Amino acid sequence: MRLIQTFTLCLALLLSFAASSDVADDPDTAGHKPELHHEAKLDRCAGMEFDAIAVNEEGIPYFFKGDHLFKGFHGKAELSNETFPELDDHHNLGHVDAAFRMHSEDSPDHHDHQFFFLDNKVFSYYKHKLEKDYPKDISELFPGIPDHLDAAVECPKPDCTDDTVIFFKGDEIYHFNMKTKKVDEKEFKSMPNCTGAFRYMEHYYCFHGHQFSKFDPVTGDVQGKYPKETRDYFMRCPHFGYHFLSITGDKFHSDTVESAFKELHSEVDAVFSYEGHLYMIKDNEVFVYKVGEPHTHLEGYPKPLKEVLGIEGPVDAAFVCADHHIAHVIKGQTVYDVELKATPRAPAKEGTITQFKKIDAAMCGPKGVTVVIGNHYYLYDSPKIMMMARIMPEQHRVSQGLFGCDH
Repeated sequence: MRLIQTFTLCLALLLSFAASSDVADDPDTAGHKPELHHEAKLDRCAGMEFDAIAVNEEGIPYFFKGDHLFKGFHGKAELSNETFPELDDHHNLGHVDAAFRMHSEDSPDHHDHQFFFLDNKVFSYYKHKLEKDYPKDISELFPGIPDHLDAAVECPKPDCTDDTVIFFKGDEIYHFNMKTKKVDEKEFKSMPNCTGAFRYMEHYYCFHGHQFSKFDPVTGDVQGKYPKETRDYFMRCPHFGYHFLSITGDKFHSDTVESAFKELHSEVDAVFSYEGHLYMIKDNEVFVYKVGEPHTHLEGYPKPLKEVLGIEGPVDAAFVCADHHIAHVIKGQTVYDVELKATPRAPAKEGTITQFKKIDAAMCGPKGVTVVIGNHYYLYDSPKIMMMARIMPEQHRVSQGLFGCDH
């Protein structure tokens, strides 16, 4: 029960922030990759355009910016040549144009290698060691692919028909077939020009300016509400929401929401758990999933919120306390109680929250009711005290108290 409750709060937080504000691309930086020097101090949470992105053999993503490198989704930048010294030795590293990790059954000598592209050269690394006879000309290893690339990403079978590498340069897109060495030029009309590309958790992302879009690697179709802010989803930045918490244990990665709950497309208003099921409220609909690996979407859903809980949407939050059968649904400052065992279900106005005009998420657990507002949360002993309280409880930071971040 404790795990499901914690999971539910994480999911509620994740999805309640999913429609966070979009920030327009900086016209001064979009479309080219300015070089940064050793003395530069980079803040991944300030918003930036990355030059290249690739995962290593352990699946840890590397984000390149100028001559610096971010490893994983949090932490400070370090100089790229501290991990890949040969990039400087051979090419006086200013920035990496493009990068990817090869996944190809048709090229076992290249499988699981990291490839970095600098101007007209390509470097191949395996376990952080430069392979013999590298760097090589791009045209030697990938004939038909131009120099000075903007981005590259692997597309293994069955995502693509054959193991393929997708290269981007301006609005030109090249599919390089690793088996036949054939180049197929594509036109992805709905996609912006990618300055970085990334395959993660079997999804494909095009990075452009400070933002990203998820795309189909074959058709280039962008599905869902994009673009979105890179720092909100791919960086652990406490001031910009908590999209990127881990679904393993009691934290989870938000990019798995669309794969675990494909019907949702990541944007819901409230989540609560009841008798081994997750109830997800989105606008005027309710989606229900049986908790498990994987989570199972129940047949017949989504259903109208009015039919399931007797309430008109949208709502702001919802939670169920352990061993109880009451769903506490918060809409604005009003709290409605819904008896989940009743047929039909009908809401009863339980009370009013006077201390806040609007909340983002809420959960009932062993310590009471956790109410989240922006980057802070508050604890109440019970739902009744939450409504009756006159003295404001102590304020806690979500990043530290709920997610264990040190900042």
